[in-house]
Amino acid sequence: MTLASNFRENKAVYAVAGAGDFAVEKIREVPEQVTRYQGRARETATKYQGEVRETVDRYRGQVRDTVDRYRGEVTRYQERVDAKDLPGAAVAYATHFGTRAVGFIDELAERGKKVVHREAVEVAELTEADAKPAARTRTAQPRKPAKGTLESKSTGQSKSTGQTRSTTKKNGA
Repeated sequence: MTLASNFRENKAVYAVAGAGDFAVEKIREVPEQVTRYQGRARETATKYQGEVRETVDRYRGQVRDTVDRYRGEVTRYQERVDAKDLPGAAVAYATHFGTRAVGFIDELAERGKKVVHREAVEVAELTEADAKPAARTRTAQPRKPAKGTLESKSTGQSKSTGQTRSTTKKNGA
């Protein structure tokens, strides 16, 4: 198996690609949301500026009363909770969280698989487009004749022009 095929079969790679695609999608939405919320925030701030101080003063007293009341209720609930139940509750929460996490990773992997395959198709198309012009430009260029030879137009063979090349050894063989 090649490295590329190992990556194609790896769920983690797809999950990372899906997470990246999801992040890009959400980041592209941010500028529009920021400008929309900036306008709303300014309008709301000016509209409710006077009412905020009155409301804060009113709720300050209510919060103190509520805190005192809940202190008594917490003491009562502490007496009813059995420490033996805590591990079971923790296991239930962990199982629920694990199930949700696996589902989310599966969704990201499916999204990533689409992204990876879409990109692979685009790369293949670009590679094919680049290969076609390259094949056209790589045609064989006619060779220039070496100095001292003339090329025959009819046969394309070189003829000697007075300079000789010896193919035999000069030692008499």
